[in-house]
Amino acid sequence: LAGIFFLFGIASPFLEGNDFFGFLASALTTTFAGLWCCVISKGCKTEFSRRDSYITITICWIAFGFFGSLPYWLGGHIPSFTDAFFESMSGFTTTGASILDNIESQPHALLLWRSLTQWLGGLGIVFFTVAILPMFGIDKVQLFAAESTGVSHRKVHSRVSVGSRWIFGIYMLLTVACAVSLKVCGMGWFDAVNHALTTIATSGFSTRQASIGAFDSAQIEYIITLFMFLSGINYTLLFLLLFKGKVRALYRNTEFRVYLFTVLGFTAVITIGLLAQGNIGFEKALRVSLFQVISLQTTTGYATADYTQWPPYLWMLLSFVMFFGACGGSSTGAMKCGRVAILAKSIRGEFRRILHPNAVIPVRMDGAPISQDTRATVLTFTCLYFLLIFGGWFVFMVMGLDFVEGYSISVSCVGNIGPALGTLGPAYSWSALPASAKWLSTLLMLIGRLELFTILLMFTTSFWKKS
Repeated sequence: LAGIFFLFGIASPFLEGNDFFGFLASALTTTFAGLWCCVISKGCKTEFSRRDSYITITICWIAFGFFGSLPYWLGGHIPSFTDAFFESMSGFTTTGASILDNIESQPHALLLWRSLTQWLGGLGIVFFTVAILPMFGIDKVQLFAAESTGVSHRKVHSRVSVGSRWIFGIYMLLTVACAVSLKVCGMGWFDAVNHALTTIATSGFSTRQASIGAFDSAQIEYIITLFMFLSGINYTLLFLLLFKGKVRALYRNTEFRVYLFTVLGFTAVITIGLLAQGNIGFEKALRVSLFQVISLQTTTGYATADYTQWPPYLWMLLSFVMFFGACGGSSTGAMKCGRVAILAKSIRGEFRRILHPNAVIPVRMDGAPISQDTRATVLTFTCLYFLLIFGGWFVFMVMGLDFVEGYSISVSCVGNIGPALGTLGPAYSWSALPASAKWLSTLLMLIGRLELFTILLMFTTSFWKKS
C-alpha cells in the first residue's frame, strides 16, 4: 500500500523540485519488503486472537513509520535517520511536530508526501487494512477493536467494513470540500491540497514555515477553522448529519456539547485577554483566539500567531485546551471530550453518593446509564495519560530540557498535538532536540495515537502468557 502512495512522489518531475530517484528507491524497497512478507507468511494461520491484533496494529504503525521515512532519508533531504523517522512518525500519528527548519526550500513532492502521511494516519491505518487484510482471510473486527480501545460509540453500520467505507467517504468529501474552499479563498492548488489533507486529518503539517500565518488571510483562517472544527466531530455524528439530516442527534450528544462549549468558553476568555492588551482589534482578537483554540483542541497544531509571546496566563489556558481534545471517533488526539464528560459526571455522582450513601445514583450520558466497566476504563485511561505525561516530563528534563519545554513536549507528544512551548513553540522546529529525546518523542506519539492501552499492554507480563 505504501509503495502505491510513493507513486505520488515519483511524479515529482511534474511538481516543483525533482526527487524521482529518492521516491523510486523508496517504492522499490517498500514493495520488495511487502512481497517478501507475503511469501514467508504463505500458509500461516489467519485466525487472530485479541493479542495478535494488538501486536499486528503496533507492527503496522512502526512499519509505516519506517517505510514512510525512506523518502526523507534516501532522497538526502533529512540525512539523519533519527530525524527522518521522527518526521515520518510525527506525520502518521498526526502529531505535526517537525524537525525541518526551512520548509519552503523542500521539493514539492516531499511536502506532498508529508501531507499524505498525515492524511493516511488521520483516520488510522487500520481503516486501510480493513479493506486489504480480508483478502488474506484475517479477522478485521479484532484489528478494528485494537485501535479503537476506550469509550465505545454507535456504529455507522453493523458491519465494520461497510461502516469504515462510509466514514472514509465522509473523510474524502471533507478533504475535497476543504481544498476547493481554500482555492476559492486565494490559495494555489498545491497549497490548498496539502492544507486540506492535513486539516481534515487534524494534524498540522504546513507547506510554510510560518504555518497558516504565512498567508495573512482572514478568509483562509476562517475556512480552516471551520474544517478543523468539523473534523473534531465524531464521524458517526457527521454521517447522521450529512446523510440522514439528523441535526438534533448532533446537539443531543453530550460529547459534542462539551466540545462546542469548551471551544466557545476558552475562545471568549482568550479573546478578552488579548483585547486587554490594547493593541489588537475585536475581530482579529476573536479570529486569532478561535483559530488557536480549535487548532489545539482538535490537536491540529496550526498557528496564525506565536502564542508564546502572549501573557503567561493565556499559555496556561491553552495548555488546558491541549488536554481536552475533541470528540471520540474523530481523527483527533488527547483525552477526548467524551472521557472528560464521563469523569465530570462520575465526580458529581460521587459527591451525591457521599451526601446520600444509601441512594442508588446512576451516572448517565445521553440518557443511558454508564456502566461501571466504562467508568473504570475511563479512570484508568486518565491515570495512565497523566502518568505518561509526568514520566515523559521527568525523562526529558534528565535529557537536558528545561522545566517548561520538558512539560510541553510531553503533553504535545502524548496528545499528538504538535506545537509546544518555549523554543518548541509554533514558530520553531524540534531539530535542536537531542537524538534520545527524539526517539522518546516518537514512542510517546505512537502510544498516544493508539489510545495508550494497545502499546502499554505489551509491557505487561500477563500479555505474553499463553493462557
